[in-house]
Amino acid sequence: MGWTDERVELLKKLWQDGLSASQIAKQLGGVTRNAVIGKVHRLGLSGRATPSKPQRTVFKAPRPARPASAAPSAPRRIAEPASAHPAPAPVRYVDERPGTATVLTLGAHMCKWPIGDPSLDTFTFCGRRSEENGPYCHEHAQVAYQPAQAKKKSGAAELARSLRRYI
Repeated sequence: MGWTDERVELLKKLWQDGLSASQIAKQLGGVTRNAVIGKVHRLGLSGRATPSKPQRTVFKAPRPARPASAAPSAPRRIAEPASAHPAPAPVRYVDERPGTATVLTLGAHMCKWPIGDPSLDTFTFCGRRSEENGPYCHEHAQVAYQPAQAKKKSGAAELARSLRRYI
């Protein structure tokens, strides 16, 4: 159905009465809520006499003041809950031989250099005391972290050698 003059007048009246767009659409029949909103916008109908759902201001009663205690307020201590788990025992470095640490015995400051085949039962980690800045002991850190090699200077011979791969 189209917007006839009669339907537009009814729309204006219902809108001013504070009905919602859905309610107006039901009364007019043959139009959707969005069609009603679009027509209201095109007609420039902005204000309403009363809103469809008036908002009520809710006033809460103020809370009663806490009674002041007779004793001066001293800082209260909060009791710390008793720990169900005892503190972990410190890691001891009794055996400083390489290959003595397993996944279960490997500590935070132990060398994590793998020794052996991970698929075998004999697989271990180095286990010696690691350096402060890394996960490996001094000997394994020297193997793991090697200084960058100086780049070769590209000469004519090097260029010819690299181009032979593509010929």
